[in-house]
Amino acid sequence: MTRWLWFSLGWFLVALGGIGAVLPVMPTTIFLIGAAACFTRSSPRFERWLLDHRWFGPSLRNWRANRAIPLKAKILAIGSMSIGFTIFLITLHPKTWIAIAVGAAMAGCALYVATRPRR
Repeated sequence: MTRWLWFSLGWFLVALGGIGAVLPVMPTTIFLIGAAACFTRSSPRFERWLLDHRWFGPSLRNWRANRAIPLKAKILAIGSMSIGFTIFLITLHPKTWIAIAVGAAMAGCALYVATRPRR
């Protein structure tokens, strides 16, 4: 039963990663890292598929080996967070406390990304 839950969660995360690959304000890699972790617990076949994937595999293997994020990916991630937060502020006009809370969460995520090694 637990194996099927991990397997289902893995495919859910792959779907979110796929959406993130086409939507500029949604992340991709973090969902695929989670999917690979789920497949580690449920399906070595699909874990290998992700790790050997032509586009996503190198980033996933680099993350596993070094906990590293390439500079280009860092810039893209932090830039996307900034654009997403700006769109959030302009379109929703949130209350001040909500804007501060969302901004603090995004700043924390950006700081985490920025402080990871490059290779």
